[in-house]
Amino acid sequence: MEMLLFAIAALRAIIEMLGLCLIGQGALFAIAGRNSEKNPIYAMFRLITEMPVRLFAHLLPAASASWLKNLFAFAMLFVLWIGLAILRKFV
Repeated sequence: MEMLLFAIAALRAIIEMLGLCLIGQGALFAIAGRNSEKNPIYAMFRLITEMPVRLFAHLLPAASASWLKNLFAFAMLFVLWIGLAILRKFV
């Protein structure tokens, strides 16, 4: 039982970190605009969030804008984060 609670907490922490990186990436894009690609912190956030964004982008149409893919990935991570919180409550 304790191992399951630990696994839920660890997965929730990873999802939380990914969500915060997406928020940071969006904030840097809002500040720097098109020059954000040259920012090393933005590049680090992009590297960290690349896999979940690509994973969730498969659920969207292929011609979707990159900002929409990032927003959808954040929404899906938020739903997973809330779902794990609810699961932890009932385990």
